[in-house]
Amino acid sequence: MAKVGIVMGSDSDLKVMSKAAEVLEKLGVEYEMTILSAHREPDEFFRYAKSAEGKGWRVIIAGAGMAAHLPGMCAAIFPLPVIGVPMHTTSLGGRDSLYSIVQMPSGIPVATVAINGGANAGILAAKILATFDETLLNKLKAYSEEMKESVIKKAEKLAETGYRDYMDQM
Repeated sequence: MAKVGIVMGSDSDLKVMSKAAEVLEKLGVEYEMTILSAHREPDEFFRYAKSAEGKGWRVIIAGAGMAAHLPGMCAAIFPLPVIGVPMHTTSLGGRDSLYSIVQMPSGIPVATVAINGGANAGILAAKILATFDETLLNKLKAYSEEMKESVIKKAEKLAETGYRDYMDQM
């Protein structure tokens, strides 16, 4: 059973939102992903948000651009955590999306990651789930250790090759 719902307002968001899915897959967290517009198909959106808890979802990751109502509307209906992913937009560089998601009214919080922060949304969802899942918590600790080791290896390579050779190999 999926524990995380991943929803986006447009297929143009898929490149960013797939990063959340990749992290969840790496950590062994089940998810369900879909494209759904709160504006263009409100009846379908309401069915989605109202059925999420019954499906066993514990977190929804919602990505949206421009007016970015999708995360806030999910949070208004779904009683568990919602993580908003503001999308980069051509007109305002994603600031419009970011402001729309973080400026929720009192009582309807949406945890918000950086513009195009799909991977961090996946990590945050896993951390929320790990509060009651020790196996997942251990996977997150191992994931953090992998990131640390990656940085150490890069620093060692830079020290060995010098920055010009390092840059040439990138």
